[in-house]
Amino acid sequence: MTEIPAELTALRASIDNLDQAVICLLAERFKITQRVGVLKATEGLPPADPGREKQQIERLRRLADDAGLDPEFAEKLLTFIVTEVVRHHEQIARETAG
Repeated sequence: MTEIPAELTALRASIDNLDQAVICLLAERFKITQRVGVLKATEGLPPADPGREKQQIERLRRLADDAGLDPEFAEKLLTFIVTEVVRHHEQIARETAG
């Protein structure tokens, strides 16, 4: 068996730590968006806000570009997240109305 270089082990540990941080941040983001969904439902607002979503995509693309990350990737990631958030908001709206 080939010995794994110490630098590779250290880099993998850093990646593991970052993955954990990403998951924790996403969990926190979804806790907040759940609260947004409840507020929207109780105020009779629609689950989706295309104008806000467009602004967020543009903002995230700029942030990604500034950070040296592919803006297309950032847009795909945010679109995936927003799709899930809207799905949650729709579910909250159904539960609130029913």
